[in-house]
Amino acid sequence: MAGAVTVRRIAIIGGGPGGLYAAALLKRLDPAREITVWERNAPDETFGFGVVLSDETLGGIEHADPVVYEALKKEFVRWDDIDIVHRGVRHRSGGHGFAALGRRRLLRVLHERCRSLGVELRFATEAPPLDELRARHDLVVAADGVRSTTRAALADAFRPRVTEHRCRYIWLAADFAFDAFRFEIAETEHGVMQLHGYPYARPSPDHHPSTRPCGPPHASGASTVIVEMREEVWRAAGLDRAGPQESVERCAKIFADALGGRPLRSNNSAWTTFRTVVAEHWSHGDVVLLGDAAHTAHFSIGSGTKLAVEDALALAACLAEQPDVPRALAAYEEERRPVVTSTQRAARASLEWFEDLGRYLDQPPRQFAFNLLTRSRRVTHDNLRLRDAHFTEAVEREFGCPPGTPPMFTPFRLHGLTLRNRVVVSPMDLYSAVDGVPGDFHLVHLGARALGGAGLVMTEMVCVSEEGRITPGCTGLYTARQGEAWRRITDFVHTQAPGTAIGVQLGHSGRKGSTRLMWEGMDEPLPEGNWPLVAASPLPYRPDGQIPRELSRAQLTDVREQFASAAWRAARAGFDLLELHCAHGYLLSGFLSPLTNLRTDAYGGSLEKRLRFPLEVFDAVRGVWPDDRPMTVRISATDWADGGTTAEEAVAIARAFAAHGADAIDVSTGQVVAGERPEFGRSYQTPFADRIRHEVRVPVIAVGAISSWDDVNSLILAGRTDLCALARPHLYDPHWTLHAAAEQGYQGPGVVWPAPYRAGSRRPRTGRTDAPRPRLALDPVTALPPDPHDS
Repeated sequence: MAGAVTVRRIAIIGGGPGGLYAAALLKRLDPAREITVWERNAPDETFGFGVVLSDETLGGIEHADPVVYEALKKEFVRWDDIDIVHRGVRHRSGGHGFAALGRRRLLRVLHERCRSLGVELRFATEAPPLDELRARHDLVVAADGVRSTTRAALADAFRPRVTEHRCRYIWLAADFAFDAFRFEIAETEHGVMQLHGYPYARPSPDHHPSTRPCGPPHASGASTVIVEMREEVWRAAGLDRAGPQESVERCAKIFADALGGRPLRSNNSAWTTFRTVVAEHWSHGDVVLLGDAAHTAHFSIGSGTKLAVEDALALAACLAEQPDVPRALAAYEEERRPVVTSTQRAARASLEWFEDLGRYLDQPPRQFAFNLLTRSRRVTHDNLRLRDAHFTEAVEREFGCPPGTPPMFTPFRLHGLTLRNRVVVSPMDLYSAVDGVPGDFHLVHLGARALGGAGLVMTEMVCVSEEGRITPGCTGLYTARQGEAWRRITDFVHTQAPGTAIGVQLGHSGRKGSTRLMWEGMDEPLPEGNWPLVAASPLPYRPDGQIPRELSRAQLTDVREQFASAAWRAARAGFDLLELHCAHGYLLSGFLSPLTNLRTDAYGGSLEKRLRFPLEVFDAVRGVWPDDRPMTVRISATDWADGGTTAEEAVAIARAFAAHGADAIDVSTGQVVAGERPEFGRSYQTPFADRIRHEVRVPVIAVGAISSWDDVNSLILAGRTDLCALARPHLYDPHWTLHAAAEQGYQGPGVVWPAPYRAGSRRPRTGRTDAPRPRLALDPVTALPPDPHDS
């Protein structure tokens, strides 16, 4: 313990699992510490019923405190299966691995452990005022839950953001043990409701079903049952007016099949909405937040108690490793925040999936089940195959995958074009043209990616006029010479990579033009040689940027004709597909967003009017583009800024383009205003594509931080997208698609290795790697000394 921070007196506010476990660990590490836990409720007064912990969390508990682990291990109910019941059909997926126990029993184990170590527990007692606690203690740990008074008292320091969501839910219990984690969907006259259920107590060894009515509580086991539904469904069903017992009885009736006709019971249960808590800072001086006080994660991924327990482990470890409180608390947050952020992102995806459950009801039953299982992106296609190959193969068969064929290598038809697989090389600006003419660099870049196996390779945004360029290095299709240069590239793709389609993306920079090359200063104005800009409204993209001219009616006609002329040249150049760029704040996107279109004429105001010019351009392009070749549209489904395009408007925009003949919508987001605040994360833009696909019933292309073939397979098989467009992965690896096939051991249809490359179609062997050793040991008696040879 040399070098550890000296913290003698510790106050812990909140006697939930996180606070109690932190108290036990901190006392165990240093028995001289004086640790007091204040809990406002009585020892056995708790809300909720069962607690689910992962094997990873249990491993941390076993490593840090074997006494607690052994006590818990005796109580756990373990199971591997998940049941999804929808429209009377049950699908079971195995191999998932859960462990649960009653919340009361967990608390009792932690109470006993704290008392045995000498922690003072004060139940039914409010903690003293924060100033008083800070004056009398070296450290105050706020584990006081989602409605933390400590966090509220220091809100200016912690800077929390609390979001209430759209569903109502209630925690209940049943006096029998489900044999799997059960999700059941009920389509009622008032709307969709769902049940989340899991066992947390085993039947007694001597229990017999016939003795159940007279037997002791939980003789036949016990399960947590959560009933959830959208707010409007809850109100339509009259549950907002129902008393506690009526709510319990109605839930039991709605889900009678799942419960086998058994009743449900309550523990002061009430309907509530989930609150996502995100604190910008977790510590302030000698006060630190832990568990739900700092962050919450939706119950549908079962992580509240798990996160709190892991927080306690990390806090105790950092206080043991660091020389003072400020550095210990900084290390605690640095270690935990990435894990929590990732978990909250997964929880948000899961929460929103259940909020929008209604859009998936008509999916085929197995695909619906797969979609539910992979909703948070924590479980993926490949991961699920390892857990339950039989279930995954059944989903693939239902989807139409030939035996052994990954979903990404199934063909997809767009209008008159059949793509041999679902991978798209996303448009990537290269800024390497001279006078708008694509050169050898473009030939090699696009040719290499076509040889790399993707079903469709897209050009960068090709500009429809000289003044419509983003930078001096942008390509164009406004001269015959440019068209001939593009023909050289499409000929190479069609000749050397037969079966790969090549598409052109047409666009106009609008107010984002006349800027430097990306690597010289993205979106920064040229130091000299600027050209005048035009836009929907005279608003600069950046404060230091050029103010564009508002397009007049005559100029709108000119721009529309420029798009049509470029499309005509694109057809003659041999492109297989054309995409109209209406995203990322460029000219047509500028008309769609209310943040960039302030016009008061027929082209501004309502969404219908903002759509008018982009639709006129689409119709003009579609009029010259060959009938048998598909045409898509890229949109920004949100501006990531207050007052910008909403998700509902994005659906309406997609619907309008589809009605005018768009064969697919390429769904991106943002880059419309400089002050955007995107919520980055793995495949973070996919939910927008998913919504458009299901509400508009139009094929979609998903983009945005999709980087693994496993994610591509998962998104396609779940029905969230039809095609996946990847940009940066194709910069890192031009042969990304071929390598994805090799890594999956697949050599069938949808994959064509160029003859000179066939020797590389098997994945090379790699050297041995060893798993990392545990980072820390919290037992000061049994912990091994560090290995001097371990660097």
